[in-house]
Amino acid sequence: MKLKTLFSLLIAVLFSTALMAQSQPAKREFRGAWIQCVNGQFQGMSADKMQQMLISQLDVLQKAGINAIIFQVRAEADALYKSSYEPWSRFLTGVQGKSPQWDPLQWMIDQCHQRNMELHAWINPYRAKTKGTRALSPIHPYNKNPKLFVTYADQLYFDPGLPENRKYICKIVQDIVSRYDVDAIHMDDYFYPYPNPGEDFPDNISFAQYGRGYANKADWRRDNVNVLIKEIHQTVRACKPWVKFGVSPFGIYRNQKSDPNGSKTNGLQNYDDLYADVLLWVNNGWVDYNIPQIYWEIGHKAADYDTLIRWWAKHASARPLFIGQDVHRTVKNVDPNNRMQHQLPAKMKLQRGLPNVEGSCQWYAAAVVENPGNYCTLLEKDYHRYPALIPASPFMDNEAPGKVKKLKMTWTYQGPVLMWTAPKAKTEMDKAIQYVVYRFENKEPINLNDPSHIVAITRDNFITLPYQQGKKKYQYVVTALDRLHNESKAAKKKVKL
Repeated sequence: MKLKTLFSLLIAVLFSTALMAQSQPAKREFRGAWIQCVNGQFQGMSADKMQQMLISQLDVLQKAGINAIIFQVRAEADALYKSSYEPWSRFLTGVQGKSPQWDPLQWMIDQCHQRNMELHAWINPYRAKTKGTRALSPIHPYNKNPKLFVTYADQLYFDPGLPENRKYICKIVQDIVSRYDVDAIHMDDYFYPYPNPGEDFPDNISFAQYGRGYANKADWRRDNVNVLIKEIHQTVRACKPWVKFGVSPFGIYRNQKSDPNGSKTNGLQNYDDLYADVLLWVNNGWVDYNIPQIYWEIGHKAADYDTLIRWWAKHASARPLFIGQDVHRTVKNVDPNNRMQHQLPAKMKLQRGLPNVEGSCQWYAAAVVENPGNYCTLLEKDYHRYPALIPASPFMDNEAPGKVKKLKMTWTYQGPVLMWTAPKAKTEMDKAIQYVVYRFENKEPINLNDPSHIVAITRDNFITLPYQQGKKKYQYVVTALDRLHNESKAAKKKVKL
C-alpha cells in the first residue's frame, strides 16, 4: 500500500514537472505593442505632456515584458518626424504642417532603446488624407502633384497603379531608414483600401496606361502591391541590411469558399478585397516578419481565432510569424472551455503550443496599460515573467558577435559591479548592441536556454550586483547580441556576494 502511494506521488510530481516544462516560455519570443497616432491621443498635447504620457506607457509596457514597440509615424503622407518631403502630422499639433518643436520618432527610438525595446517605424503607404483632415499643408505631396492621387470613400490615396508613386513611397522609406536608427519599417493592413460598398476604386486611367498586359484588373492590383512590397524590401536592404521590414495584414488571407487552401472562415479577404498576397511575400522573402491581425475571439462564428492561428501557423512560416492580439476583445469574451475566465490563457496556450508561432503583438499599447481583466498584470506576473530575446533572423544574418572580453567584478561605492568590454567588430552587422546577463547557483549546470536565469538584458557594459554580505557564491554568464539578436558565446565569472 505504501509502495503504491509512493508510486502515485511520483507520477503526480512527474506530471506536474512536465506541465511546468510545457508552460515555461521560450527564451526567444516577440512581445510587441502598437502605439498609434490616428486615434488622436497626442493631438494638441505639448511636447512635455506627450513625453510624460509615452514615458508612463513605456514604463508599464517594459514591466509587462514588452520588447518591441510599433510606433505610427506616417498616417496620411505626413510625419511624426523631421521630413523634407512631407508635413508635420496634424495628429501632433492639430494642424498639418505645424511643427511640434521636437522629433517624436527620434525621441521614441531613444526611449525604447534605453528600455531594450526595438522600435519599428509604422507607415501607411498609400493613404494621403483621412476623413478628419480638413486642410492639407501647402507642402503636402497632393498639393505638389494632385494627378498622382485618387479620391475614394472621402479619402485621398496615392494611386497604387502609378510607378511614380511606388518610387516616391520607397524614397520616404529610404529617408527614414537612412536618418534614424529604427529596427524595422512596418506596414499594417492598409494596402488597397477596405472596400466601400457601391464604389469601385477609381483606377481606370492608370490601368489603361500601366496595365502591363493584365486582362484582369484584380490581378493587376495585386501585382501593384507585390511590386511595392518587393521594392520596399530592396530599399531597406540596400540602405541598412540589419533593418527589418514587416507587415501586419488583415487576419483572413482567403476563405475556403474562394480557395480550397483558405481558412474555414467567412469574412473579408486580404487576397481578394485588399489585393494583398501576403503568402507570396512571405514565401519569396519580401517581408522579414508577418503579424496577421487575428483580433477575433475563440469561437467567433465567421472568424474563429483558433481556426485562424492554426491556419497562419501552417501556411505562413517561411518568415517569422507573430500574432496580432486585440486586448479588449480578448478580455470581453469568456473561454468556451472555462466560463470563469476570459480568453487570454487559452490564446496564450494556442500561441505557445504551435511551433511556427514565435510571439505576439498587442493591439494596442494603451489598452495593455489600462489593464482590463488584469491583462497587463497577467503578462507581467505570468506569461512574460521572464525576459525574452527577440527571435533571430538568420535569413538576414546568422553570424554571432564575438565573445565579451575582460569580464570581472569590481567594487564601487554602490556595491559590487560586474563589468566587461565589448568584443571587436569589423562591420556594423557584427557589432555588439546588447548584452544578456545570466545568474546560476555556484555548482548549478549552466543552461542558457532557460530564460528564468536571465537577470538583465542591457545596452550597458556593466550591471550592479545584489550584495548579500559575502555569504553566497554565484556563476554569472554574459553574452553579446548584435542588431539582429544573434547571441555570442558565453563569458563566465564566479563571484561571492
